[in-house]
Amino acid sequence: MSSKVNIAGLYHSHRGDLVNYASNIVGDRSKAEDVVQEAFIRFDKAAGNENLLEPLAYLYRVVRNLALDTKRQLTREQGRHVDDNQISLDQAEENRPSPETETGDRQELKRLQTALKELPERTQIALEMHWFGNYTVREIAGFLDISVGLAHSLLVDGLEHCRGRLNREAEKN
Repeated sequence: MSSKVNIAGLYHSHRGDLVNYASNIVGDRSKAEDVVQEAFIRFDKAAGNENLLEPLAYLYRVVRNLALDTKRQLTREQGRHVDDNQISLDQAEENRPSPETETGDRQELKRLQTALKELPERTQIALEMHWFGNYTVREIAGFLDISVGLAHSLLVDGLEHCRGRLNREAEKN
């Protein structure tokens, strides 16, 4: 089977789920459609250059990353637009966390990303689907082709691992 057939099969089988996943992150269905299109373009290039062992998991990561980038971009753009009825920018109180808080949050995010990378791939997918895609345990179980109980266990184990990792790192600092 060539990579084109696999990509077309993945597209037809999982496009709707991927759009829903991206839509939950981005908050805009039309933007989510764009994200999924871009993800498949990037996926096609990557699949041609390397042998992907878990193509669907890789595709979900690409969609997640693009959706998060799109959400950040939309947030920045919304911040730039000022309605005439709103107060002027000079009068606006800055609504940002302090630099210390931002630095601490970035460090915590890096620790969380490290903790996620330590997990088995199936557990990572389950957590990402639940956290970023707002999928239910039953939907995750169906996607991973496992029982609902096992899907729940993956989520609990993954969450405990991430929480423990963050707590251990916090105690060091």
